[in-house]
Amino acid sequence: MNDKVKSSSDISLSSPRFQNEAEGFARDMVQYSAETIAEMLGCSQQIAAQNRLRYMRFFDDAVKLPAILAYHGQAYKHLKAETLNVDDFNYSQRKLWITSFLYGLLRPLDAILPYRMEGNVELPNGEGQNMFGFWKSRLTDVLIDAVKADGGTLIHLATEEYQHLFDWQRVRKEVRIVQPLFYVRKGSELKIQAVWAKTCRGAMTRFIIENRIDKPQDLFAFSYEGFTYESKLGEPDFPHFLSNREHG
Repeated sequence: MNDKVKSSSDISLSSPRFQNEAEGFARDMVQYSAETIAEMLGCSQQIAAQNRLRYMRFFDDAVKLPAILAYHGQAYKHLKAETLNVDDFNYSQRKLWITSFLYGLLRPLDAILPYRMEGNVELPNGEGQNMFGFWKSRLTDVLIDAVKADGGTLIHLATEEYQHLFDWQRVRKEVRIVQPLFYVRKGSELKIQAVWAKTCRGAMTRFIIENRIDKPQDLFAFSYEGFTYESKLGEPDFPHFLSNREHG
């Protein structure tokens, strides 16, 4: 089974663990006007109106996508999940978690609908908390238990903002977290640039999936767009990857 996935019908979709919670939030969102949603999400009224319609589709018989194919941010552009094969998809389903303000935690093959949500949004179904607060008590044990059941090491490739969905101090105490960092040269200095960090996180996720990486040291072989491992920098749980190109 090494064929590329032609459509989501080639793979078996799963149900999000927190589907009921997501639907509750979707039900909340359709009660608001596009103007209010624009304020809540910090977006234009056009985008807000589009997302109000998206939330309405949660209660239609709309076609869902596997989560790994449903996002289009910088990291996902370089994950290039649409070109993974069926075996890669099935492997990722066992290994990868996707953080979500709406769905909490997702597996790659969880069937979802497009949406937009922010961590600071408070909704009636949020029990008086914003998304960060609502999810923290629900996701922390899920993540810790999953990592412990899979060798005890978490490769942290999400934007740091998503750490606030968990009791991160607890996570750090109970499992090993390896967080690769990606630096570019700015004159004589090394700096993390968000666009390149997201690019490399997506590419490294694909590298892990394609090469079935299960030891952190095997990440050292990663290279992408001029970024390679720099053994003289960082430490074991914060491996540094440095671009040998000058970036503006």
